[in-house]
Amino acid sequence: MPTSYGHPEVLDRREGPHGEVVLRRHGGLLQIIANGCFLMDTSDGRSERRLVDAALDALDGRDKPDLLIGGLGVGFSLAHAAANPRWGRITVVERERAVIDWHLDGPLSELSARALADPRTKIAESDLRAYVNETSDTYDALCLDIDNGPGWTVTEDNGSLYSPAGLAACASVLRPGGVLAVWSAQPSPEFEETLWNAGFQQVRTEEIPVARGVPDVVHLCVRPG
Repeated sequence: MPTSYGHPEVLDRREGPHGEVVLRRHGGLLQIIANGCFLMDTSDGRSERRLVDAALDALDGRDKPDLLIGGLGVGFSLAHAAANPRWGRITVVERERAVIDWHLDGPLSELSARALADPRTKIAESDLRAYVNETSDTYDALCLDIDNGPGWTVTEDNGSLYSPAGLAACASVLRPGGVLAVWSAQPSPEFEETLWNAGFQQVRTEEIPVARGVPDVVHLCVRPG
């Protein structure tokens, strides 16, 4: 499949509560653009899939662990999680109605239709910050794939997710021994220190090579038992 050629074709453009979001097709790729800034596309997905697998690997072998995914994106993380029968309940929190619609009955359904039909799967239309502060549900793992990571946010208010208060809220929805896995487009030693300072244990960073540029990374840590 070619990665790009010609001019991108805009498939949908929405003005939401957090600004403009655009879905476009560029060659063989589908791309999401937020407020004029490239956010993600369907070119690879290996790091998003590794985000889910790394979280499962870091768990203590518990049966049918429940998973919370922050951010639906192009659907790589959800599709990969739903393809694994080891996961229990899978909840995806997505704040952009447009992104949800593109998966339910739009072009991105080609990636996520099977996952969305899985009875384990639920989509919650909400800002993740609000969700973790308001929900009474708890999970064994939280895979956080919001924006471009802790050191490079397209939407300014997403930065609070990676602050001590935001991480404390994330920890509050994790069961003892639960895993927080955070996707990032670039390494961040400073964020590792923030995780330690927030009370997480077993903090480590796993690099995932990409076709060009610096590797994507997954920051992993565990809520104390």
